[in-house]
Amino acid sequence: IVTGAEALSDIQTGKRRVAVVGGSEAPITLECAEGFSAMSALVTEDDLKRLDGVEHPDPRLYSRPFCENAGLVLGESSQYIVLMDDKLAIELGANIHGSVPGVYIDADGIKKSISSPGPGNYLTFAKSLALGRAIIGEEGISRHSMIMAHGSSTPQNRITESLIYDRLAKTFDIHNWPVCAVKAYLGHSMATASGDQMVTAIGVMNNGILPGVKTGKAIAENVYDDRLNIPLNDLDMGEGQVQASFINSKGFGGN
Repeated sequence: IVTGAEALSDIQTGKRRVAVVGGSEAPITLECAEGFSAMSALVTEDDLKRLDGVEHPDPRLYSRPFCENAGLVLGESSQYIVLMDDKLAIELGANIHGSVPGVYIDADGIKKSISSPGPGNYLTFAKSLALGRAIIGEEGISRHSMIMAHGSSTPQNRITESLIYDRLAKTFDIHNWPVCAVKAYLGHSMATASGDQMVTAIGVMNNGILPGVKTGKAIAENVYDDRLNIPLNDLDMGEGQVQASFINSKGFGGN
């Protein structure tokens, strides 16, 4: 079992024909909760009481990416993806859900803790967009692509991540770009978060339904969304219409 970048490199260079990428974790423990609480990263009941002006907030609505939020909700997950080279997948008659043409990584090594995006996240996402444009063309990425956002449900993330997308949408002349933030449903797993995003992206590409941020009442005013479409309800993009999904996954010190 390897990382996505290693698997892609090994398959493209012929070192391997099959690779399993993924992980499984259960981080809802006292130690993890205390650690994230010490960082002021976790949402609390008191946070939501103040934010929503209610005495008993609904815990099912705590995680609300890009909306008025107060912190992340820990999640647990297990995701595994099987990658094959094209020829082998066809020879075996495999059920092909999609292709992974590129993985880009940038580690902003000067940062010691919180993963506020430096230039690296602009570079990783711009490279992905350029690759997507080379494969499906300008009309493809402008009318038939979507973003699977990191969407941590923190006040900082909703500003910085939306700014990246909005700026790059202007650069690549994209309007009304659909954005999905699956942590609204699953909470924030850690090592498997990008797996959650990939599996959800496959679902959207298969059935054309993009899950909305149903946990929020409105997109926050400080979100940069001039060129974005962050739906609060499910968005029907049309079966077979989503040709590409750009997945953004963040970590402490890198993307």
